[in-house]
Amino acid sequence: MPAPLENLSLRQQLTVDRRGLRLLSLVVGLTGFGAGVGMMIRAGLGAAPWDVLSVALAERTGLSIGVVTIIVSFVVLLAWIPLHQRPGIGTLANALWIGIAVDLTLHVLPPAGALLSGLLLLLGGVVVNAASSALYIGALLGPGPRDGLMTGIHHRWGLRIGPVRLGIEVAVLALGWLLGGPLGIGTIIYALAVGPIVHLVLPRVTIPVRREPSSVPVLH
Repeated sequence: MPAPLENLSLRQQLTVDRRGLRLLSLVVGLTGFGAGVGMMIRAGLGAAPWDVLSVALAERTGLSIGVVTIIVSFVVLLAWIPLHQRPGIGTLANALWIGIAVDLTLHVLPPAGALLSGLLLLLGGVVVNAASSALYIGALLGPGPRDGLMTGIHHRWGLRIGPVRLGIEVAVLALGWLLGGPLGIGTIIYALAVGPIVHLVLPRVTIPVRREPSSVPVLH
């Protein structure tokens, strides 16, 4: 059976089967994820836990939300080092591109002007965000920085994924809220809906590995 792609080097990931399709799925997924984040923020009804923190830090530093998202991603990647996690192509693309997609979305999308439009924008953002998560996860080119932190803690100390994810997100959400981030009904809707949507979409968009990636010689 082919090795899991997240256990391969970046060089080996570049030789995996259906590479073009995987990269396309990754780019579309990351772009959609960032767009979903931007839609939820423009809805003005609360954001996902990590985005509550990013918005709060952006307001306090004067940086854009996308730039803060990128910085936070690379700070989280530093926590991978003691957990012995290996980043993949998708990991690095995630850390860079989602923040850019967030800022592009916020640039072209105005804030919701009424409660109904805000609700529609919020629900659309949640669906787009979750479906896009499934797309980039299904590319099998490495977890995002935050997902890798969760799985790294799980493997390092043998803790269950569910409690680890909950603990991380509650801590991040609490910090973001204390700093003045947008906690609201959208935060609750996101927490309840994103898991089931990803669970529904992921099997339909996952690109299975059909052959072992080639070994790429390292030049000295």
